[in-house]
Amino acid sequence: MIFFADICPNMVSINIHNETAQLKSVILGIANSNGPTPSAEEAYDPKSLEHILTGTYPKESDMVVEMNAFERVLKKYDVKVYRPELLKEVNQIFTRDIGFVINQTFIIANILPERENEIEAIQFIIKQINPLSVIRPPEEVHIEGGDVILWNDYIFIGTYKGNDYSQIKTARTNLHGVEFIKKTFPNKIVKEFNLTKSTLEARDNALHLDCCFQPLGMDKGIIYEGGFLDKEDYIYLVSLFGKENLFHITRDEMYNMNSNVFSISPKVVVSEKNFFRLNNWLRKSGFIVEEIPYSEISKQEGLLRCSTLPLERE
Repeated sequence: MIFFADICPNMVSINIHNETAQLKSVILGIANSNGPTPSAEEAYDPKSLEHILTGTYPKESDMVVEMNAFERVLKKYDVKVYRPELLKEVNQIFTRDIGFVINQTFIIANILPERENEIEAIQFIIKQINPLSVIRPPEEVHIEGGDVILWNDYIFIGTYKGNDYSQIKTARTNLHGVEFIKKTFPNKIVKEFNLTKSTLEARDNALHLDCCFQPLGMDKGIIYEGGFLDKEDYIYLVSLFGKENLFHITRDEMYNMNSNVFSISPKVVVSEKNFFRLNNWLRKSGFIVEEIPYSEISKQEGLLRCSTLPLERE
């Protein structure tokens, strides 16, 4: 019998069951050749739009510095870091959107059509994964990695249930996406969350689930109550994790992406250096906090988790 590993000895292993186990390998986005500042009409989200209109959209040079700082921290903990192939004048920072791993399955996301070429830039990595472990959902399935959070037996999925889904540019995962995950992973507990959306006010827009919730360590998490359209969804997470284990962020902290930190292990969290209140809570809770600058990238309504596509955790 011939195995894929025999044909491709440098195969890429994939295995993700939660958000916090020791990270072994990850695809980290790139900010080089990020392209010119978009026009207002080209903005994908209200925070980018805000900075386009005010002339404060981030400079490529500043974002490269921030991403390099992130890479250094990952390598400090012996994480294998892959980077996408460089596409000229294309924003390739947010790899979380374009694919994600559940257990030993790599799912290629159906994302905004304008971003399809970002998937092509990581095909050289996908080709090193056992092809039997790579799937792409049917065309009607909309789902992005920022809306998919794994927590052992649970898969949490952010969605938007409004009848105006097709008119809301910040709605990225539909109910077809939820049903696809339920059918593909029948042994998991799949719970969807109806998220607050806005195309004009970033403080009222949970672009993805990781903009208003993220697990940490073994039993803790960050949460923003206002990110959930249905209070029952918020109550579900509070009941599951325990209110004492959840760090509640404010509307402005959600806007600044405080829930979008990134776990290298159950004890190590990478966070933005200006998240003073959160970082103090993390340290008091026993975490090692690796602080880096990432405020310029946050102007595009994404942060540390958004910049990563984890491939393997222990």
